[in-house]
Amino acid sequence: MGVLKDELLKAIWHAFTALDLDHSGKVSKSQLKVLSHNLCTVLKVPHDPIALEEHFRDDDEGPVSNQGYMPYLNKFILEKVQDNFDKIEFNRMCWTLCVKKNLTKSPLLITEEDSFKVWVIFNFLSEDKYPLIIVPEEIEYLLKKLTEAMGGGWQQQQFEHYKVNFDDSKDGLSAWELIELIGTGQFSKGMDRQTVSMAISEVFNELILDVLKQGYMLKKGHKRKNWTERWFVLKPNIISYYVSEDLKDKKGDILLDENCCVESLPDKDGKKCLFLIKCFDKTFEISASDKKKKQEWIQAIHSTIHLLKLGSPPPHKEARQRRKELRKKLLAEQEELERQMKELQAANENKQQELEAVRKKLEEAASRAAEEEKKRLQTQVELQARFSTELEREKLIRQQMEEQVAQKSSELEQYLQRVRELEDMYLKLQEALEDERQARQDEETVRKLQARLLEEESSKRAELEKWHVEQQQTIQTTEAEKQELENQRVMKERALQEAMAQLEQLELERKQALEQYEGVKKKLEMATSKTKSWKDKVAQHEGLIRLIEPGSKNPHLITNWGPAAFTQAELEEREKNWKGKKGTE
Repeated sequence: MGVLKDELLKAIWHAFTALDLDHSGKVSKSQLKVLSHNLCTVLKVPHDPIALEEHFRDDDEGPVSNQGYMPYLNKFILEKVQDNFDKIEFNRMCWTLCVKKNLTKSPLLITEEDSFKVWVIFNFLSEDKYPLIIVPEEIEYLLKKLTEAMGGGWQQQQFEHYKVNFDDSKDGLSAWELIELIGTGQFSKGMDRQTVSMAISEVFNELILDVLKQGYMLKKGHKRKNWTERWFVLKPNIISYYVSEDLKDKKGDILLDENCCVESLPDKDGKKCLFLIKCFDKTFEISASDKKKKQEWIQAIHSTIHLLKLGSPPPHKEARQRRKELRKKLLAEQEELERQMKELQAANENKQQELEAVRKKLEEAASRAAEEEKKRLQTQVELQARFSTELEREKLIRQQMEEQVAQKSSELEQYLQRVRELEDMYLKLQEALEDERQARQDEETVRKLQARLLEEESSKRAELEKWHVEQQQTIQTTEAEKQELENQRVMKERALQEAMAQLEQLELERKQALEQYEGVKKKLEMATSKTKSWKDKVAQHEGLIRLIEPGSKNPHLITNWGPAAFTQAELEEREKNWKGKKGTE
């Protein structure tokens, strides 16, 4: 629901901005009433005509800002929206409010309908921040899709040249600048208006209407079993088929879910390139125009069912989300890099300040030395002037003073040499500080590497010690198990010997029992032979003599002397025998 709300807000933002005629950021309440009523109508939300007045009851009679209108918009409209409205009708209403104010008056290669589709695509690809813009990466993606739909080749070098001339003060293009860019034909040179319009419609169907694939195919009827050409449109959860590609006469839908499947069929009944779509309650036989189209449709439907099983959004929406996440990641990395550069710059400035302080100290020392030299020269001049009058009288003193002057000159030269050495030392100090900074970085890198190696070595040593302890325990366990197995083997050998003895005893008993069985069997055969001969004698006798046998479970005959010694079946058999004998006599 949050994604739907963000998409609706983009189109509403265009409409609100268009109503702000003086660019003050505010719109009158009367205009907002009309806008709110139209939004409720196209979004199929119950409209409360006095809700806006009650919401701003404590406000003045002046216009309402975007921030002031948002709470009302969220509470009374967007929170009540269901996914049962016509998105094209909603976008067209917002487009109607803003097109006259913003669309360029210069002639374009595309129609106003194509401009509307580009405007809707802009809202889909734009960033989720206001004012709405489309970044160069998304512009490149859209232009590539249009070029591919027109059957042309993508001119990457031309787009790179366009990005170089892109205004650095802007992060992207507005909707109207994007319409002007496409409408001027800068990236569609050599293409006619119809080709550009068809390319815009194809990209619009894919990105906005979620049309994954469309085209003419033959469909077999369920009742009359005839084949009819239909225009098929594949969406993320449904395949609709129409009489023609103008989508005016819809003939039916094929609802797709995770239980559906698509199968290739062999050619039959004069139809080629057949495949079958199996759904919960129906199956649909379809014939493509050629094998390539057949494979493309099978792959597209199979991919759609796979996405339904995974619960994933359509490919273009998932790709858009991945591109946004990648841009956020790159932006975060760039901000982190800028932060690190600022830290390095601050550290460099601190070093520069330290070096500037050292330089000032050296300059102060040189200034003091110059002042001292100046004073010394002034004192020398004064001494020369004072002693010139006494030159003849004090030649010896003059010679001594000349020696002192020569000595002072030598000291001055040494001092100046020292100043030059200090300047060289200052330059070397700068180089040494730079080398020290680099050495510290290298030392820190080596220290981290050593720490990681020590940690790995420690973990490996602990693992080896653990393996050693486990090996010792395993050896001890193996010795105990070996001793236990040896004891069990001895016990089993004893049990085997006892079992062998018992087996021999049982074999002897079996032979004895077999001999007894043979004797009993012979006696039984003799008794059976005798019994059989006796039965034959009794059967030939015509009297009422009958061997005593177990009684039958069937009902018995009753005679004057009690229960009969024979059954009804035996009686019938004997009657037949008597009748046969009488007939022979």
